[in-house]
Amino acid sequence: MKILISNDDGIDSEGIWVLAKALKEIGEVFVVAPQTEQSAVGHAITMKIPLRVQKRIINEEFFGYAVSGTPADCVKMGIRNLMDSPPDIVVSGINHGSNTAVNIIYSGTVGAAREAAMMDVPSIAMSITDHNPDSFEYAGKIAQKMCKLVHKHGLPNGTLLNVNVPNLPEDKIKGIKITEMGKSRWDDIYEKRIDPYGNDYYWLTGKLIEEDETLNQDQFAVKQDYVAVSPIHFDLTDHETLNDMQNWDI
Repeated sequence: MKILISNDDGIDSEGIWVLAKALKEIGEVFVVAPQTEQSAVGHAITMKIPLRVQKRIINEEFFGYAVSGTPADCVKMGIRNLMDSPPDIVVSGINHGSNTAVNIIYSGTVGAAREAAMMDVPSIAMSITDHNPDSFEYAGKIAQKMCKLVHKHGLPNGTLLNVNVPNLPEDKIKGIKITEMGKSRWDDIYEKRIDPYGNDYYWLTGKLIEEDETLNQDQFAVKQDYVAVSPIHFDLTDHETLNDMQNWDI
């Protein structure tokens, strides 16, 4: 297996180091990741400034390429420019923090995997449900398992797997659930504050409104100590409304 790895926490994050180490046990790993943290940039790409690429050496060994752009930039750059041939699979992560429900829309981790799916490369977005995880080890094992399954069964063009792993020891995980994107959402606001010079500034704050109640929804599943695996795609069409609109006098 030839595996391209990226993320949105940046090339120096612990999550991507653990992911690379785990996947080197099952395939050939190629790392292309943002030079700096790019959390919550979604599927943004860089258009009006040049991208710069640097080799990253860690512990006196070549680790991968750092790109001065977004997670989606990294996947494009890796597949189109830096790799000799396309990867068999792209894995994005391991993200520090969950990407369930509405978070999927904002997530740079999912954005990188979605970019691969748009390029017809099977892909997986991997996240652990804490910004300061106790350990990434079990998430690395799940990444191995999902790579093997995707390599065996394949995915439809345009579809990726969004995987969320609870921040728990392996023996506390209840199992793995195949889920849909949950409906939980953020109630947030830009809170006004004053800097030391008397100038206004704003800081995004808020809380998650839990609306999921069944184990077939990703947010509820991880809250119940299950790994959630959701197949998602980038077709945003509301097909039911599309059919209803045929009766509109447009």
